Amino acid sequence: MKCSREQSFVVYFLVDEQVRCEHISNPLGNGAVIETSDQKILVLKRSNNVGEFPGHFVFPGGHPEPHEVGITSYNKDSADSESMNKKVAQEMFDSIIREVVEEIGVPAKSLSDPVFIGISRRELNVRPTAFFFIKCSLHSNKVQELYCSAQDGFESTQLYAVSWNDLENMSQMMPGCHEGGLALYKLMAEARADA
Repeated sequence: MKCSREQSFVVYFLVDEQVRCEHISNPLGNGAVIETSDQKILVLKRSNNVGEFPGHFVFPGGHPEPHEVGITSYNKDSADSESMNKKVAQEMFDSIIREVVEEIGVPAKSLSDPVFIGISRRELNVRPTAFFFIKCSLHSNKVQELYCSAQDGFESTQLYAVSWNDLENMSQMMPGCHEGGLALYKLMAEARADA
């Protein structure tokens, strides 16, 4: 049995979290840990001209787009909610591929199907981010070439293709949710090694 003081701490933490963010929208973001054919991990350095986390290292990502599946407003009385749920679930996977293509410039056909590895939250505003693992069939040198003409290249100033050790060193300059994405990737990598 838990002591009452510990239970109170949990309750206060949850209440504090709720109060701290009660006036903030919490859209679900997405991020991808991408491994190239030469086993490098792709990391972007955010531009200083972006609103969130300028100059930080991040994994490619963004947000699913409800309008892609026909959602223009909330409708709790939808007659076809099962079908809509399937579309929303598929959008989670389709949207991360779109974000990677737009931010890095690689063709979608060079990317594996995304593998969902977990959800991480930001420390500052506790917004959730769904993280995926994606393999890219291209060598990191080719990815660097393609990055120069990426559609959303303005959001970042540089693309890094890094080793595991370099990635861990960069994590100190990542937003909390991306540090969480790195931790999820570590767990996945350890599970693959044990299998």
